[in-house]
Amino acid sequence: MSSPNPLDSDFEKPSARWFWCLLGAASIVFHIGLVFSGLVPNLVSRPLHLALAVPWVLVLTTHSNAGRVSGWALSAIILSAVGYIVINQSQLSDQYGYLNGFTQQLVSVVLLLGVLEMARRAIGWPLPTVAIIALIYGLYGEWIPGEFGHPGLPLNSFLGTLTITEGGIWGKLTGVSVGIVAIFVIMGAVLNAGEAGQGFMNLANAAAGRFKGGAAKVSVLSSALFGSISGSASANVASTGAITLPAMTRLGYPRSLAAAVEAVASSGGQIMPPLMGAGAFVMVELTGIPYTSIMAAAILPALLYFIAVWVGINAYNNNQSLPALPEELRVPPRLVVVTSLFFLVPFVLLLERLFNGGYTPQYAACVAILAAFVLLLFDANFTFSLARFARRLEQVCLNGGRQIAMIASIILCASIIVGVLGQTGLGVKITSLILSVANEQLWPALVLTAFACLLLGMEVPTTAAYVICVSVAGPALQQLGLEPILVHLFVFWFALLSTITPPVCGAVFIAAGMVNENWLKVAVTAMALGIGLYLIPLAMVANPELIRLEQTPGSALIAFIKIAVGLGAVSYGVIAYKLRWLRLLLIAFGATLLFLL
Repeated sequence: MSSPNPLDSDFEKPSARWFWCLLGAASIVFHIGLVFSGLVPNLVSRPLHLALAVPWVLVLTTHSNAGRVSGWALSAIILSAVGYIVINQSQLSDQYGYLNGFTQQLVSVVLLLGVLEMARRAIGWPLPTVAIIALIYGLYGEWIPGEFGHPGLPLNSFLGTLTITEGGIWGKLTGVSVGIVAIFVIMGAVLNAGEAGQGFMNLANAAAGRFKGGAAKVSVLSSALFGSISGSASANVASTGAITLPAMTRLGYPRSLAAAVEAVASSGGQIMPPLMGAGAFVMVELTGIPYTSIMAAAILPALLYFIAVWVGINAYNNNQSLPALPEELRVPPRLVVVTSLFFLVPFVLLLERLFNGGYTPQYAACVAILAAFVLLLFDANFTFSLARFARRLEQVCLNGGRQIAMIASIILCASIIVGVLGQTGLGVKITSLILSVANEQLWPALVLTAFACLLLGMEVPTTAAYVICVSVAGPALQQLGLEPILVHLFVFWFALLSTITPPVCGAVFIAAGMVNENWLKVAVTAMALGIGLYLIPLAMVANPELIRLEQTPGSALIAFIKIAVGLGAVSYGVIAYKLRWLRLLLIAFGATLLFLL
């Protein structure tokens, strides 16, 4: 992320640039086409999803010539295996997950190793390592004594279920990646290629720039808006941070505070509807709850997070003066209105088709994509340029194709783990262990789950950590009386902690590098500013009305106000340099509102 982008060197050659543009265009056309093409067999659409991701991940993520050569060779081998699945999908569907013959065994091994290597090249070793441990457990777990062993699985059945049925890498998680996540990634790529990204910044500038700490508050609002389409903390830091960090440092903000504000605000993009870093769509599949209901449940906690950050900035302003944005850095009102239209028009269409039209999320997103696509023809002055449109279209193809591939590599690898858990029954055993250790008590079980989410989230991406944790801990929390949507939101939020919590804290590392500040100083400040990330999931459990905006809006809004006041008091007490007894009083008052009243 902070390292050089391998795309840059590849695209120095026009022929290479054309190739990747065409591949990205093929991926975009394929995924949008699935929305309108009726029923395509899952053993066709999902393998083709993998096929379109393979070159992006295996070739463009390496910096060496040897890596590129091996990437192309591996791509050819994996594409051959994918082709076998697609061509023989009808026959394979009749085998009920049992491999017949050496060829199918070879295809199975190639697919599993290929998915592991894709994840390794995309995000490093941690997630593939967890998947490898899961595979070893599936193969040899029968030799483990006690309740954590399993009776043993026939090799052809174990591998076949993972690779020729919908019980592993072609499972429902991959279906979410193919059918929904890819569409919203395309929507984000189209919006970002035009004026929408600048529209987010301009709107935030106009709304918050005039306040004390205005540059920091612009970062909070712009990251909330941008994160709603990017769903990535790292992408947020790199994009909005390129504008907000220089502004904050130029106005004299401490570098540690500037970087922390950007890291914390950017992390909120993954909990902000409608995207939530693909988490919302995975929740739909895992819970069976409609997408609109997921959005309704997630919106108030997300707003609370940004309110807590806003209050934290005010507390820092109490310690040291944080000036507002000077007049020369303010955006003219006309420009704010005009550039805001570039994201408001697609967003309004998306929400109208979802809530009023009653259409599926992917269809509503396609309508928004069409509107955003037309807007690529114009700039903020409404001038028309085919040359500019061509450049933007190229950017859409490159970014859309690459982002779809990166998410696919993560979800496919996570699907291996979920597939093994399902076949071996390990998830049920871990659930029993959590209930036993927690002595059937809810809050000890929540603490255990939160700790597991934090540990796993430090090693693997948020969505993958959420999927794995909710698969093993979710049933235990539900048995203890929590409703499914609350369990999933709780786990998802805690899987996000690693973005600002040492020792990993990816968003902190990127922001600290951008201002040349010690990352540990930034992390300490970020944890204080982002205290809502630690407290809001627990507050949701203590105040379940908060996520019932759709069913009981009055009670939800009352809970929202109560928690907002409590969070504000805790945040102010943690950060403001006031009398110690006053700070302790504020923290005690806030905690009482959050958990006792």
